[in-house]
Amino acid sequence: MPAVSLLRATTYDVAVLSQSLEALLAPLGGMAAIVKPGDRVLLKPNLLTGARPKHECVTRPELVYCVAKMVQAVGGQPFLGDGPAFGSALGVARNNGYLPFIEALKLPVIEFHGDRYSTGNPEFQHLRLSKEAMAADVVINLPKVKSHVQLTLTLGVKNLFGCVPGKMKAWWHMEAGKDSDRFGRMLVETARAISPDLTIMDGIIGHEGNGPSGGTPRPLNILAASQNVFALDCAIVAILNVDPERIPTQRAATALGLNYTLEELNFPLAQPAELQVPDWKLPSQMMPIDFGAPRVLKSTFKHLYIRWIKEPLAIYTHQS
Repeated sequence: MPAVSLLRATTYDVAVLSQSLEALLAPLGGMAAIVKPGDRVLLKPNLLTGARPKHECVTRPELVYCVAKMVQAVGGQPFLGDGPAFGSALGVARNNGYLPFIEALKLPVIEFHGDRYSTGNPEFQHLRLSKEAMAADVVINLPKVKSHVQLTLTLGVKNLFGCVPGKMKAWWHMEAGKDSDRFGRMLVETARAISPDLTIMDGIIGHEGNGPSGGTPRPLNILAASQNVFALDCAIVAILNVDPERIPTQRAATALGLNYTLEELNFPLAQPAELQVPDWKLPSQMMPIDFGAPRVLKSTFKHLYIRWIKEPLAIYTHQS
């Protein structure tokens, strides 16, 4: 029975958060059970956008900092990476307050580069994924609890879509977006290929309503962790009282035999019923997953502008 560790946590204060994370991982054997000395450890947060700091659209830097310190404490070599929709991982991290934490730990921030990897699913024989993620000794997935106007919820499985490099994500929206079930299967196969060794969910403050960036912050006071990303998503969906049939990744995981019922999971700390959120707000109106060619082109130009003009100019202006 996969273990899902659930804990009530109410603050991002680093000292308190460090203790909460130690308690959260203790039933899983602690960080030493995940990371061995010398391991190169990818920390994969949700770095969606740098445009809305303080709107809780991204994984909080305090959480990433505390996890990175835990990795270093057991002899691992953490590095930070993501594939934001717009701009670079470093640029989005900087805009969301990561820089002091990155500098304090001398934490490398890398950009993802793609290569093709085979899967066991003939529908997706080759997925273009981050070489850096696939080559890491350990992947720690650090998603944020958010509603999503295209996918209902974005949790651990969806967060690993950030390991699809560059504008390939926009291509997938256009190529598979007309069929939400196929898009869900692609996300599940991406998660299965990346196969994170540990997922820690940032649910202290979530993002409800018209997410992933247009909603509002919502305190949930939840931390969750599991070595099985599908089990963790199942537990969070239950806590939020959302019908899993509304979520493409949940439908796909069930169809592929990767999903669970709560009765099939082990909860060594808090039970899902103790953390129930009865009034979590989903999007007021869903949007199609298919972006369409004009929007993909516009998105590509915006990404290139932010990545190669706006971000370098901002650094230059700051330094001068």
